[in-house]
Parts: sequence; structure tokens; C-alpha cells
Amino acid sequence: MALSFRKPLVAALIGALSLSALPPALAAAPLMAADATPLVDQLPDIGTTAGGTLSINQELQMGDFYVRQLRGSAPLINDPLLVQYINQLGNRLVSHAYSVRTPFHFFLVNNDEINAFAFFGGNVVLHSALFRYTDNESQLASVLAHEISHVTQRHLARAMEDQQRSAPLTWVGALGSILLAMASPQAGMAALTGTLAGAQQGMISFTQANEQEADRIGIQVLQRAGFDPEAMPTFLQKLADQSRSSSRPPEMLLTHPLPDSRLSDTRNRANQMAHVVAHSSLDFMLAKVRVLGMYGSEEGRLTEDVLQPLEQGNVREQTAARYGRAILFYQAKKYGDAAGVLAPLLAKDPANVWYLDLLTDIDLGRGQAPQAIARLEKASAARGNPVLQLNLANAYAEGGRPADAIRILNRYTYANPDDPNGWDLLAQASAANNQRAQELSARAESLALVGRLDQAIEVLSNASAQAKLGSLDQARYDARIDQFRQMQKRFRQYQRS
Repeated sequence: MALSFRKPLVAALIGALSLSALPPALAAAPLMAADATPLVDQLPDIGTTAGGTLSINQELQMGDFYVRQLRGSAPLINDPLLVQYINQLGNRLVSHAYSVRTPFHFFLVNNDEINAFAFFGGNVVLHSALFRYTDNESQLASVLAHEISHVTQRHLARAMEDQQRSAPLTWVGALGSILLAMASPQAGMAALTGTLAGAQQGMISFTQANEQEADRIGIQVLQRAGFDPEAMPTFLQKLADQSRSSSRPPEMLLTHPLPDSRLSDTRNRANQMAHVVAHSSLDFMLAKVRVLGMYGSEEGRLTEDVLQPLEQGNVREQTAARYGRAILFYQAKKYGDAAGVLAPLLAKDPANVWYLDLLTDIDLGRGQAPQAIARLEKASAARGNPVLQLNLANAYAEGGRPADAIRILNRYTYANPDDPNGWDLLAQASAANNQRAQELSARAESLALVGRLDQAIEVLSNASAQAKLGSLDQARYDARIDQFRQMQKRFRQYQRS
């Protein structure tokens, strides 16, 4: 189900929340030796782990606050397939990491600059450009492993403790204000570059130490998860080469400094690890062409130059090329051609969610919702896969069966309360079914997810007024209003006027 992303753009958050984007004086000291001795990626017992200043619960609260601001301000790609893929890949890596203290959530932002960042509460954001510039799944996984390691090592929390032991939340609030006030990544990077340029070389080296530690921990996570550890130095070398051939370095190198010592360190460590033959999964290949085909910019779009090498590649690459051609036909509204390309793929793999999702969009595009509904109802995968549940609910709504859509979406939003797709579809289906109170309730949840709590409370109050006096629905709406007010109170300490 192809869904649009939210605007406007405040992608400066990406650079500024990355560890290296902190003012250099805030960076934590190095924790690991620089030699090639095998390392255990647990927090070392050499002093504080930031628990005395910032608890895990506080970190989760701050993460929740910033995620809501991110949803409301940055061009997140809320494509259910892509969100599912990066979370499956990310959590595969997390399952092989040590010192994991929080759940992890992975987001994709539509941005042509190569970058990624991690922040409070196990939240990791990737730029869509990474799908364009990574040659294989191990390279993409190496970026994720690096960001995961920033979180498990609590780099941001430790930097806070080092800077402001007495009142860390004041510092966090000021940081959030600065980040969310930035209107464009270009402005954000200019400010960051100026900060780093004016800093003493000795202070900058602390940020490099954080990056090197995340590399050293991350490459171990990468190997344990079954990916090729050589992918990390290979991708870093690719960034370094691009930096030398361009007047402006990749954004990732502005927020993640790459001195020669860091590159040589990762290469040496990879050389000492067992060689791994890690083929990219079909899911990676399909995700890559989907990003380029549906969300790519003029420069990074899916073209013949991308498709032709895939058509000459292995079976997975050839399959991805056919899927990419179907996407291009769909984007051009050539629905018959798109369906013709997809049909043999689906015949070979009838439970494949990538094919079922795109074919649903094709059917809805040509006004054949009953055909999409019949296919999804028949597909056994639809009963257990969240992406296909959304597809079926959307098909029901488009096919004039809003009550059936609501039945699915009530269960979906209960199981996935942080997915804006479910609430947006539930609001639409409820409106079509003349269930005004439920429509308002769903819209309130959507508003809360993007940090607009005042409006969420107002809309939910209207839902309560619409409900029968003394009913269970009214009690539920009133209880949720109380929860939103408590959330407002928690979030005030992270806000600045």
C-alpha cells in the first residue's frame, strides 16, 4: 500500500541528533582500546554509565517526545512495506547486540543525502539515499549496526552527564528547541560545520572517539548477525572516495567524522574476522527498487541504468528488476502493463507481501476493489501480516465496505498504536460509515502521534460529547484525554518557547 509521507521538511534533526553533531565538548571519552584485541560490546565498568543522571525511563520519555516531533516535522516515509523491512533488519541486528536496555524502532526519512542517526530511547533514522548508495544488504546493515551501537553504549546520555550533571533535562530541552527550529538540512549542516570549524582539534577528537567505538562495537554485531564485516570498511571507503571527488563531502561525514584512523581501524578489524559470504536478501533488493521507484528524487529515481544491470544479475536481482518495472508502470498509471509484469512473479510466490501490496494498489488504481479484496481474503499471509491487514482494510474502504475495514482496523490499531497509517485509515472508514465519534477518536490519535496534543485533546473532547452519556465509549475517550494531559505534563520539560 503506497502511502505518502508527512511534510514539511525539518531534516536538520538528522545531523544534529547524531552523536558527532553534539557540541564537541559534550562528547564522551573513548571507552575501548585502539588495538585489534577482541572486544566485548558491553558498557565497560570504568565509572558511570549515565544511570545516575539519566534513567532508562527518562530516556524512553525523551525518545517518545522527539519521535512525535519527527513525525510532525520531517518527511518520514510511512510506507508499511519499507517500515516493516527496516525494522526486521534492524531488530535482527539488535538481537545480536549486548547492553540492550530499550526497545528499538527504525524510521525512514525521504532525503537524498547519505546519512543516519540515533537518539534517545532506541530510535534510529535512516535516510532513503542509503538504499541508493549501498551495494548490498551487509553495507546497509553496517550503518544500522553503527547507530545501534551508539544507543547501546548510551553515548548521548553519557555526553549529557559529562556536560551537565545537575540539570540534564534543561540541556535536553534546549537541544530539542534548536533541532526543531531548523527549517532545512542545508541550514542545519551549515550551522554544524561552523561549530566544528571553530572548535579546537583536541575537542573534536572526542567526537571521533565516539564514532570509532560505535564502529568497533557495530562490526561485532554485524558479524554475529550473519552479515559480512568487510561491508563496514567498504562502505566507509565509498564515503571517503565520494568526499574526495566532490566539492562538498557527504552529509554523513559532517555528522560522522571519518579520519584515516577510523577507516584503517575498521579495515583491520574486519580482516581479523572470519570471511562471511552474505548474499543480499530478496527483501533488500525489492526495498531498494521500491525506494528508488516510489520515493526517489530526479537524481536518484529508478531508471534503465539501474534496472539493466539487475536484469543481468542473479535470480534475486532479476526478480527485483521485474518488480521495479511493475512499479514504474504503476507510477505511470499503466495498470494493465504493471499487472502483466507482476502476474508471473506472484504465480511463483503467491504469499509474497511485496507483490500482493503492489497488485492491490494496481487494482484500486483501476477501480477493481472487489478483485483486490478477493485476492487478499484468499491469501493466508494476509491474516498474519500487518502490511496485508492494512491492504485489506484499505481495499474494503475503497470497495464501499467501511464496516469490514473498521473491524480490521480496530484490531490493527490496538496491536500497532504508533502506526499513523492505521489511525488515518480508521478515521476515513469511520467517516464513511457515519461513526462520527470513532472518526474523531482516530483523528485525535493521529494528532497525538505528531505531537499536537492540544488539538488531540480538543478533538477527543468532541468525540466524548458525541458519545452516549455514561457509555463505555465516553468513559474510554475521557480516560484517553487524561492520558494525553499527563503526556503534556511530561513533555513540557523538553520544550522551549
